Amino acid sequence: MNIVVSTLNAKYIHTCLALRYLKTYCEPDFDIDMAEYTIKDPVMNIVSDLYSRNPDVIGFSCYIWNIEETIPIIEMLKKIKPDIKIVLGGPEVSYDVPHWLERLDHVDYIVIGEGEETFKDLLYAIEENEDIESVAGLAYMKGGKPFRTAPRPKLDLKRVPSPFRVEEDLPQLSKRVTYIETSRGCPYSCAFCLSSIEVGVRYFDIEMMKEEIRFLMKNGARTIKFVDRTFNIRRDYALEMFDFLIKEHLPSTIFQFEITADIMRPEVIEFLNEHAPVGLFRFEIGVQSTNDNTNELVERRQNFEKLTRTVTTVRDGGKIVQHLDLIAGLPEENYDSFRKTFNDVFAFRIEEVQLGFLKMLRGTGMRIRAENHDYIYMEKAPYEILGNNVLSFDEIIKIKRVEDVLEKFWNDHRMDTTVSYLIDHVFPSAFDFFQQFGDYWETRGWSRIGHQLEDLFKRLYSFLSDRSIPQLEIVEGLMKYDYFIRQKHKPRKPWWDFSMDKATQTAYLRLMAEHPEKVSEDFNKLNLSEKELHKHVMIERLSFDLDTFLKEGNLVRKETLLIVYFDPKTKTATSFTLGDERTKTTEIV
Repeated sequence: MNIVVSTLNAKYIHTCLALRYLKTYCEPDFDIDMAEYTIKDPVMNIVSDLYSRNPDVIGFSCYIWNIEETIPIIEMLKKIKPDIKIVLGGPEVSYDVPHWLERLDHVDYIVIGEGEETFKDLLYAIEENEDIESVAGLAYMKGGKPFRTAPRPKLDLKRVPSPFRVEEDLPQLSKRVTYIETSRGCPYSCAFCLSSIEVGVRYFDIEMMKEEIRFLMKNGARTIKFVDRTFNIRRDYALEMFDFLIKEHLPSTIFQFEITADIMRPEVIEFLNEHAPVGLFRFEIGVQSTNDNTNELVERRQNFEKLTRTVTTVRDGGKIVQHLDLIAGLPEENYDSFRKTFNDVFAFRIEEVQLGFLKMLRGTGMRIRAENHDYIYMEKAPYEILGNNVLSFDEIIKIKRVEDVLEKFWNDHRMDTTVSYLIDHVFPSAFDFFQQFGDYWETRGWSRIGHQLEDLFKRLYSFLSDRSIPQLEIVEGLMKYDYFIRQKHKPRKPWWDFSMDKATQTAYLRLMAEHPEKVSEDFNKLNLSEKELHKHVMIERLSFDLDTFLKEGNLVRKETLLIVYFDPKTKTATSFTLGDERTKTTEIV
């Protein structure tokens, strides 16, 4: 019997942990062929490839991001190979089984919840032509109606074989994200999340998990993402794992975790700030809302004061990258309330703020109680809301504009210095900046076209010019600094017209070649010839003291020369400044 397990990942670099669990749990009794694609792959290409494997049974792992792309594949396979047995599993089809069985008449079986043991028993039943009804945890059509077999007890995690040693995965470990879980289940009951449906948390043996991580690192894994719903729910378990990863990590590996910030103990943060290498860990933290009434309505317990302590202490430690999630459209959070939520979170000034929109997932409390708040939402995945009793569709569109420019101008870190200045000194708040810029962006039609890096700078400058903001030349100078400092090579044509002619530039470069000590001691140590300066250095005039601003946050009016060296070996940019001491200086901010 030829058996294939398949899924459509969101991106090529992603991998599906579920397929690997199914494969290793069913072997050696059954030989399982894995086939992974992406949601962008042409349907005909996927169907052709699956057909070439000549499967008798094919299982699809279904999620919110791939279900609608998976359906036409199922339909085509059944048409060209009617005898094939098609099995669906995964969170998207586990919680509204009658709907899927009635909608998808090409599907033979749905595996409900944990799939390893159910799928294996189903394969036995198909192979031996036994009664399918004896397979627990299964659903299918019987007598023209949806039918569910007896529920299956939770899997004993001690009996689950390793999904991390699949031979065909090893050559790709360095090129793709490796997903790993040390526990299953979630201790919380957030009404918008599928994880809340599974009660209790079960752990894999920690020593076994350490061995798996050693194996993955040894074989080249670079990005290992823990998919535990709350990695730090058990302080001792999390601390032991953090300690292990710090002591045994390889230089090329990074680890990502989903944590609950308000339960993170201070001693754990202190340990990480003291011992963790810079960049080894990345924390993803779901804040969602800072509106207490909203959090109560979605049964989400959150102590924002303790969350603030964790996020700021981790941030100030400078060791761990943080990613904070927000959800627009939660119950009784109107536009103004969400503006406050956004500003509360952005005030942390951490590396990434992810702005998402509420999705009415099948099986969640939010979907069941949708009428309580007059929700309207998409009927098909991703089930995103279109409005409710306090948030109109017009307001959702406005917030989506915030999301668009937030990704381009903060999360991608193209101009952090400029954006921080604009939020601190020009606009009333972070949300107001992103909202006004997003509105301007949309009126220009830029959301429907692509962008080069230079375009992003030009478009921000166009917006600021249109708003006639005060001290625009200061912002322009910060934008020039941001543009230079993130380049790997000397740019050929920046987004602005240079303020000095070639003769003046040449004179400055000759001065720096002859007297590099006038710039700084560090610049002098570079020992650059005039030829190297012409090749690897760019200069531009600024109307303020950049060094003072970067170090102290104060803007001082002072004619300054910005000097940027683009190191051809390290592919990094370093900035220096040269001030004219004869120019009168005055505080301007």
